[in-house]
Amino acid sequence: MTDIDLFFRFGVALFIGILVGLQREYAFGGPEKEIFAGVRTFGLIGLIGCGAALVSDVMLSPWPFVAAMLVVGTFLAVTYYIDATRGDVGLTTEVAAVLTVLAGALAYWGYALLAVAIAVIMAVLLSIKVEAHEFVQRLSRDDIFATLKLAVISAIILPLLPNQNFGPEPFNIFNPFQIWLLVVFISGINFVGYVLVKLVGPDKGIGLTGLVGGMASSTAVTLSFTQRSKVEPLLSKAFALAITAAWTVMFVRVIVEVLAVNAALMRLLWLPLLAAMGVGLAYCLFLYLRQPSSDEEREVEFSNPFQLAPAIIFGLVFILVLGISRASEVYLGDAGLYITSFFSGLATVDAITLSLAQLSRDPAVLEQSLAARAIVVAAVANTFAKGMIVIAMGSPVLRRTILPGFLLVIATALLLGFLI
Repeated sequence: MTDIDLFFRFGVALFIGILVGLQREYAFGGPEKEIFAGVRTFGLIGLIGCGAALVSDVMLSPWPFVAAMLVVGTFLAVTYYIDATRGDVGLTTEVAAVLTVLAGALAYWGYALLAVAIAVIMAVLLSIKVEAHEFVQRLSRDDIFATLKLAVISAIILPLLPNQNFGPEPFNIFNPFQIWLLVVFISGINFVGYVLVKLVGPDKGIGLTGLVGGMASSTAVTLSFTQRSKVEPLLSKAFALAITAAWTVMFVRVIVEVLAVNAALMRLLWLPLLAAMGVGLAYCLFLYLRQPSSDEEREVEFSNPFQLAPAIIFGLVFILVLGISRASEVYLGDAGLYITSFFSGLATVDAITLSLAQLSRDPAVLEQSLAARAIVVAAVANTFAKGMIVIAMGSPVLRRTILPGFLLVIATALLLGFLI
C-alpha cells in the first residue's frame, strides 16, 4: 500500500467522523451546547477506527481492533450512565459513535465507498428525527400488520417456492417463484405509494395528492375526487388536475413493471408510453396554470393497499390472465390477445402487463411486438375505464375539464402503439 493510498483511507475516515459530528453538533444546538461528542470528537472516533484496523493489519491480529472497540465502548457506556442519571436515556449518539468506528475501519479495509454511504445514511437518519416520529404517529395498527405481511410474503414464502415451469405444452408457463415474485413486486409498488401518501400527508394539496396517490391507487383517486366534485363543484378543476396526475402515474407504473420483468420490451414500448405520459403531464401543467387559487384542502382516504388476501387474489388473477393470454394468442391469434388485454385492462393494468412481459421473454411463446401493442391496449382500456367513471359520476365542470386531456392521452397511446 502506498503512502497516498494510506492517506486517502485515513482522509475518508476523518471525513466520515466530521460529517456525523456536524450533524450531532447541529442537532444539539451548536458548539455552545455541552455535548459529549461533536465535530472534533467524531472526527477522532473515525480516525480511531481506521487506525485500529491498520494496527491489526500490521500485527496480523484482530485484537488491537477489538481493544480499540472496547475502549471506545467503555467511554460510551460511562457517558450514557452519566446522561441517564440526568434523565436523558437516548442512545442515538452513542450508537452513531460505534458505527463511526466501524465505518472508519471499513475505509481502511478498502471499502471506502461503502463507508461513506454508511456515513451519509447515518447523517440522514439522525437528521429526520422529527419527521420520523411524525410519520410513526400517522401509522395505524393495520399499517404495522400490513408491513409485516409484506415482509412474510417476500422474505419467507417467496424463497420456498420452486423456480421452474409447470403445465403441458404450450401452457408450460406457470412458474410459482416468478408468479409470486411479481405479486411481491406489485404489492411493493402499491405499498411505496401508500407510504408516500403517509409521508407527505393527504392534505398537502389536491394536485400533489393525485400525483402521489396514483402510485397507491389511481382508481381510488379517481373515485374519491369524482364523488367529491358533486359535493364541491367549485373545486372541480383542481379535482381534474389530481385525477389526470393519477392517470399519468399509471403509465409510470407500466414502465416500471415492464423494466422489472422484460427490459428488452421497452425498446418497443418507450415511445407510446412516454408520449402518453408526456401528454398527461402537459395537460396537468395546463390545468395547474389555469386553476383558481384555493386554500381548501381536504384529506383523501387511502386504505393500506397491502392485505394478504388481496395479494393472493392478485396472484390467482395473474395466473388466470397469464393462461388466457397464452390461449388467446395460440387459438385466436392477434385479435384474441387484444380482446383479452382490453377487458383485463378495464379492471387492472398490472396483471396483464406483467403476464405479457413475462410471456414475451421467450419470442417463441409470444412475439415482443404483439405483446407491446397488447400492453398499450390494456393501458388505454384502464384509462378508458377511469374516464367513464368521471363521465358517469362527476360534476359537469369536472367532465368538461378532464375530457380533452382524457381524449388526448388515449389517442396518443393508441396512435403510437399501433405504429410499433
